[in-house]
Amino acid sequence: MTQFTVRTEEFDDPAPPEGILLDFAPGSPKGTVQAGLGLFRSFRPTRQAADLMIMAVGAYISDRVSERSRTNDAWTRDLSLVFPAEDAGRWPVEASQTTLRFLTGDRWTLHPRSQRSAPLPHGSDSGQGRVVADGVCLFSGGLDSLCGVIDLLEEDPDRRLCLLSHYEGGQTPRAQARLLRHLRGHYGSRVVSLRLFLRPAPAHPSQARPLPDGRETTTRSRSLMFLSTALAIASSIGPNVPVYLPENGYIGINVPLTRARAGSFSTRTTHPHYLALLEQVKEAVGVHNRLVNPYRLQTKGEMLVGSRNQPLLRELAPQSISCSHPEAARYAERPQGNCGYCFPCLIRRASMSRAGWDDARHYAWDALNDPELLDPDSGRSADLRAVVAGTRLGRPTSDVLRNGPLPRGERTAYIDVWRRGIAEIRAWLTSGAQGQLARLLEHAS
Repeated sequence: MTQFTVRTEEFDDPAPPEGILLDFAPGSPKGTVQAGLGLFRSFRPTRQAADLMIMAVGAYISDRVSERSRTNDAWTRDLSLVFPAEDAGRWPVEASQTTLRFLTGDRWTLHPRSQRSAPLPHGSDSGQGRVVADGVCLFSGGLDSLCGVIDLLEEDPDRRLCLLSHYEGGQTPRAQARLLRHLRGHYGSRVVSLRLFLRPAPAHPSQARPLPDGRETTTRSRSLMFLSTALAIASSIGPNVPVYLPENGYIGINVPLTRARAGSFSTRTTHPHYLALLEQVKEAVGVHNRLVNPYRLQTKGEMLVGSRNQPLLRELAPQSISCSHPEAARYAERPQGNCGYCFPCLIRRASMSRAGWDDARHYAWDALNDPELLDPDSGRSADLRAVVAGTRLGRPTSDVLRNGPLPRGERTAYIDVWRRGIAEIRAWLTSGAQGQLARLLEHAS
């Protein structure tokens, strides 16, 4: 078992003799958690929300530097995390471990340790630069978050939103910046932006113990870090300020397309069971800001069709990035952005087709007619082949539970959104597929 120890900027405690140090010192080369200081000057969270965020940051960096390929099953890791909390004895350890285990598929052991000093840098005491908003909304630069922001601002003309983005580099921050520029141009001061730059830090001579070199790319824990940061910001404004996470219900339950993708191999970043577990943890910690997903029972296509400002959404949609690996096209000397062949891109195209906006020119590869994407020897074929198999007619309802339990009162509604999501994808594929893909679809019917 690998032990990670989070230390905050004061580094009060001596370094443990073994394990990996996660020194959190935004803006300082001493930190092994690399984070920009600017964001933390913009808000002053409650201590409970700060503690939750620092635990989540520790889990995220632990996740990022623990390579799954080194484990016996090339997936499941044993991770131990020590982190500061105001009252370690009251921390909901078991509930937190259960939440992380469900989210990442690993065996987590958490060890909160009491620390009086706050773990996050303080925002301005004078109030200058402090966030003023009616809600905090996750803003990834993807199509769902773009749709959500537009709907929330159109729903209430007096609503002011703080949009929280996370980035580490690549195409994502460029997409976020472009969309933010347009949204500010349309909605003015009602759009407030905070951008979190946070990642494992490269080695530096001033670090007490640099991180290992390897990096894990699955990043299942990112959702917890992102949501906990949003909750910390919301707590700084007031206990009744909600956090919005706009995500379509089909991808939220994320029913595995094939048996090989069952369990935590399918992401659970907005799965309703994960969100219910997180709700228990945050309430036990003392963070009472609500988590709200307005689209939990809608498909992605239904989100677009129901947009409160379709002209604006249609104009900005091509500039959003919904892709799992937007850098892939660079190595093939194709336009960077949405690759067109990963699962999120395929869902995106199906939803755009539902709204009448699909355009293959906005993707590096056209999934409807590129034979490479069906070649079993191609590394780019897996998701399209899985989508064809996973959207076949007649899948049993029990498949919905293969990625986790559903809320009792909404099971039928989630099953319905899954069925409608399948129909949405199938309609796009069958209406435009050519060549080998058309024959494969006909065989899978």
